[in-house]
Amino acid sequence: MIITRLAAGGDAGALAMLAEIKWRGGLVPQDPVGAREMFRRAGEAGHAVASEIFTNLLGSGAAGERNWSLALKRLKDEARGSKPRRAAHDLLRKMALDANGDPSNLAAPEMLSEAPDVRRVPKLLTGAECDYLKTIADPHFETSTVNDSSGRTVADPIRTSDGATLHWAIEDLAIHALNRRLAAASGTAWQQGEALQVLRYKPGQQYRPHFDFVRASENQRVLTVLVWLNDGYEGGETTFVKTGLEVRGRRGDALIFRNALPDRTVDPLSEHAGKPVTRGTKLLASRWIRESRWVP
Repeated sequence: MIITRLAAGGDAGALAMLAEIKWRGGLVPQDPVGAREMFRRAGEAGHAVASEIFTNLLGSGAAGERNWSLALKRLKDEARGSKPRRAAHDLLRKMALDANGDPSNLAAPEMLSEAPDVRRVPKLLTGAECDYLKTIADPHFETSTVNDSSGRTVADPIRTSDGATLHWAIEDLAIHALNRRLAAASGTAWQQGEALQVLRYKPGQQYRPHFDFVRASENQRVLTVLVWLNDGYEGGETTFVKTGLEVRGRRGDALIFRNALPDRTVDPLSEHAGKPVTRGTKLLASRWIRESRWVP
């Protein structure tokens, strides 16, 4: 491939393109570790976006070592010439974090239900943090889809919302700190979480009754964390189908519930739904948490 030859010669654009290909997979086998190294090399060759992605991965430890302090220094430098990086840097400075990037104080969840295990943490995220997630997610929204029995991509008949996945390459240090807060609130490690998703529900859109449990998975989705990112809409309550528990949080509130029983089987009471939005737009951050490490 021409791109491979150019990358071997140190061309910044080719290195960044090859890194993206390796990160996503498809044309070549997915290789997050190799992609991270390519992003590093592309950044050192002068590719600004690749350099920022490497900073993100260095700060989280995805696909390689984690060096939070060095990532913070890199972000501070990047913030001098980039408005989005300055926004991430400024938001981080407002967070109460320890030297590892974990929250230095956290309110205890309040129990809403024992069966299923459902807890709420009021104001886990600030209004500014909710707004930041909305801003980052906005250019990445896509219609929720699934593959049908023929392998074709079709609209998801269960979830009719739009979704934006804030995967590890675009999980900047501010988002990473928020994800570590979600992990701490749920009593888990950041590495157990899938990539954060932001879901957007317009009038008539909903998430029909379903389980987050993944049958036959060797690394089960044991917990779900949801955070309401806005107010000012009607409908859209989260309902637990079997028990009738219905929850409507305010901006920044988090809902944490367990999907699996202690024997690793599905909790039948964890079936839940997002009721149709009747007015306005509902924005929700969602993170599924696995039994063990999920991050590459």
